Amino acid sequence: MSQRSVAITITSGKGGVGKSTTVASVGLGLAQLGHRVCLVDTDIGLRKLDLMLGLENRIVYDIVDVIEGVSKLRQSLVRHKEYPDLALLPAAQTRYKEEVSPVQVKQVVNELRKEFDFILIDSPAGIEGGFRNAIAAADRAILVVNPEIPSVRDSDRVIGLLESANLDHIDLVVNRVQPEMVKDGDMLSVDRVKNHLAINLLGIVPEDRRIIRSSNTGEPVILDGKSYAGKAFSNIARRLSGEDVPFLELEEGTLISRIKRLFHIA
Repeated sequence: MSQRSVAITITSGKGGVGKSTTVASVGLGLAQLGHRVCLVDTDIGLRKLDLMLGLENRIVYDIVDVIEGVSKLRQSLVRHKEYPDLALLPAAQTRYKEEVSPVQVKQVVNELRKEFDFILIDSPAGIEGGFRNAIAAADRAILVVNPEIPSVRDSDRVIGLLESANLDHIDLVVNRVQPEMVKDGDMLSVDRVKNHLAINLLGIVPEDRRIIRSSNTGEPVILDGKSYAGKAFSNIARRLSGEDVPFLELEEGTLISRIKRLFHIA
């Protein structure tokens, strides 16, 4: 492809917001659109992207092996079975984040730029060394937030850190939205989250129990044709590709009818 390679860090203020789920599904969505995509797991010691993609049994080398010269970069990339344009550079499971520096991660990502259109970097939760590694090579960032006060507050802090690292292009994905809870006042609305954080809204992903099944089977939810969240992740990938895609209407009473139209369900 003719476009310049783009490295995007997917991050969050706290763990458990669905960040790795977002990385796996959006990465696969980009590959479905014909892009060459590499997912880089920088959560050293706690890797899980391999499980989400069903690639855990095919890993021989990892990012630390590449950095230490144990393996070549190409040897360490694991290709998706059905979408060979999607590759994973896994994290090391038995090492520590402190063994890798931001400069080393940046060198690896710069090598990946030669082959891939999109490089999605899965950042560990928190703002310690692993976070600094994950943002070192990024051109832009996607912040995954749940519509709840602790997640939004932590995300505010992360935005400040990203901006101080000269990462000014920050997009927002509001994940696990439940319209009925928003209506009852038990969950923040997407507008409130967006207005508070004051960054560009890239995607709205509804709560979807199919995500649990997808995580257990190693098939990203975007492959589930009946998944509301899968459709939302597909739309995010299309927006990253430059398409103008409307957001799903998640207000109670319109969600079901909207999804039925999207999937041609009578």
